[in-house]
Amino acid sequence: MLTNFAVKNYRGFKDRIEWDLSNPSNYLFNQEAIKDGIVKNGIIYGPNGSGKTNLSLALFDIVNHLTQKFKKPDYYRNFIYTGRQDSLVEFEYTFKFDKQIVKYEYAKSRDGKLINESLIVDDKEVFNHKGKELFIDSVSFPMGAMVKDGLAQNANHVSIVNFLLTSYPLRTDNYLMKLRDFVNGMLWFRNLDIREFIGMESNLYILDEYIINKNLVDDFAAFLKTVSEQKFTFAKHEKNDKKLLVEYDGKKVAFDDIASTGTHSLMLLYFWIHRMKKEASFVFIDEFDAFYHYELSYEVCKRLFGLDCQVFTSSHNTYLMSNDLLRPDCYFIIKDNMIKPLNALTDKELRMGNNIEKMFRGKAFDL
Repeated sequence: MLTNFAVKNYRGFKDRIEWDLSNPSNYLFNQEAIKDGIVKNGIIYGPNGSGKTNLSLALFDIVNHLTQKFKKPDYYRNFIYTGRQDSLVEFEYTFKFDKQIVKYEYAKSRDGKLINESLIVDDKEVFNHKGKELFIDSVSFPMGAMVKDGLAQNANHVSIVNFLLTSYPLRTDNYLMKLRDFVNGMLWFRNLDIREFIGMESNLYILDEYIINKNLVDDFAAFLKTVSEQKFTFAKHEKNDKKLLVEYDGKKVAFDDIASTGTHSLMLLYFWIHRMKKEASFVFIDEFDAFYHYELSYEVCKRLFGLDCQVFTSSHNTYLMSNDLLRPDCYFIIKDNMIKPLNALTDKELRMGNNIEKMFRGKAFDL
């Protein structure tokens, strides 16, 4: 699981901003939102321009150089803080894999080239590459002088993590294998004017075809009824059909032609939930409820937070800010280059019976 993330010089973040998931409170309600002492589910709130999207995109930078998964084509446009074009963007990740603590840090130039990189496991340095200087644990990873010198020079900006993964035989429980698997399972997506995603998948899918080919038409209909109370009677489909068809007043109509924007958004969510059940490790959905009724947003969150992986979203919908859904240490406020949970923003002891949405609107949480 991801326990901590920090970034500096990324887009609007001139100074270092840190998101800590490793220090939940001791609330006795909604304990399923915490897993192994780490916040598993949460929602980030903040004013427009406060950095909700930028923080999530920064967190998924790791996907760009450690995986072959799908990447956002324009990711490195305006990558670095405008006033520091000659500096580096610095990233810090802390993971907990079973009982091991893995700290992975690196820095990139404004065009996304990997410049510095280091890895520490349980407080022991595995490698540290900075400039043309390289330390590497020679017991765990013995190598000849020429190979080590090539890595130190690193003219092609290769990730040392990737080099070690591909050059050494490793056990399945090795920390590098666990790091690789976790990053391969990371997913960021949103559905605003255009659909965008980062990670987990290597291919683009046409949603209608995916649902038909995977024999999920009835399951998709049940999903829509459960989360939104919409009832669609889908026609029988052959495996090679390209479009979902709905039986409507005795005729067959393309689902795309009659579904609302919100229902199309639910279709995308259904696709990702189906993929997330088996493969996801960490998911961030940016403004997931932009097209949802507030009650629908609540039902969707319950479905998302029931998954086994870490799931976070950003939202402006304060109806979701409820102790019935999550708990104060799972709701985060981002503002002025800081991000903190609600319980860290008040001296009051927050309890299950508190109306934290009302408190939030009354400015009880000061960041």
